[in-house]
Amino acid sequence: MTAQELAALVQGRLIVSCQAPPGDPMRETATLVRLARSAVAGGGAAVRVNEPAVVSAVVGAVDVPVIGLWKDGDTGVYITPTVRHALAVAEAGAAVVAADATDRPRPDGSTFAELVEAVHAAGALVMADVSTLDEGIAAAGQGADFVSTTLSGYVPGTHGRTGPDLGLVAALASSIAAPVVAEGRINTPEEAAEALARGAHSVVVGTAITAPTALTARFVAGITLS
Repeated sequence: MTAQELAALVQGRLIVSCQAPPGDPMRETATLVRLARSAVAGGGAAVRVNEPAVVSAVVGAVDVPVIGLWKDGDTGVYITPTVRHALAVAEAGAAVVAADATDRPRPDGSTFAELVEAVHAAGALVMADVSTLDEGIAAAGQGADFVSTTLSGYVPGTHGRTGPDLGLVAALASSIAAPVVAEGRINTPEEAAEALARGAHSVVVGTAITAPTALTARFVAGITLS
């Protein structure tokens, strides 16, 4: 599938992130496959999933594009941090490989451009997860097929946000030709619609749809008397 074909499939539509953190009861391949199937049944245009084994299982279970990644660790560059991780995700069948494209050093010493080149050679597309406008511009210049605001608020210098970074969405949309994907702390349909209005090509929602543990904890915190 070409970047143009995939972009047409997800334009103005919802991508659902079907993931679970380490230790969560939902972190089981069969469960994550059911989450992905449920997301598609509800109208999701694509799904975003973590780890090669899950990518492979989900690819075999849904008929929409799968955006794959491989989280390794929880500090520094950990979203598809090396070329090896990226190629494993591509080989598992992901149509798109999502990878950290911040300006931080990668564990294998590679550049983001080298990761893009390797993934393209393997027949997959690349989604750059960025935290700032400069990173998004750089990632697009290095060949990223899509640029996502995934990491805004999660890296040093961008902490403290409680909602989606719609300003970054708008700035990227007006600065690069690559489709901009809004992701990160989008909690309501209204916020998703606003992201599209600000120039997002499509919107990724995860926790607000597919994380019952986190959603339950939010309700518990809201009703607990101090």
